[in-house]
Amino acid sequence: MFGDIMGMMGKLKETQQKVEETKKRLDFVLVDEQSSDGLLKTTLTANRKIKSISIDDSLLEDKEQLEDYLILVLNKAIEKATNVHEAELGAVAKEGMPNIPGMDGLFK
Repeated sequence: MFGDIMGMMGKLKETQQKVEETKKRLDFVLVDEQSSDGLLKTTLTANRKIKSISIDDSLLEDKEQLEDYLILVLNKAIEKATNVHEAELGAVAKEGMPNIPGMDGLFK
């Protein structure tokens, strides 16, 4: 019985380490998004850190329009980055979880 618990604890510790490694790796996974007309482009990491924003000069003439573009494009980029982030971490966590009855549906 204690061997099973120790084995599970070891596996959980290993999984925690893999999750931390995955989080670090996600700093280098880039997610690009742009407005439908291409006037505003942004790049985020999968950890949802903004790396770049490119704004067409025509958007600089209308502050309100620029703000609208920023909100729309950044929200879409954050959503994409979040999906990548959750999928990657979920896969690592699911792979490393011990087989505990009733817990199998937790990481789907």
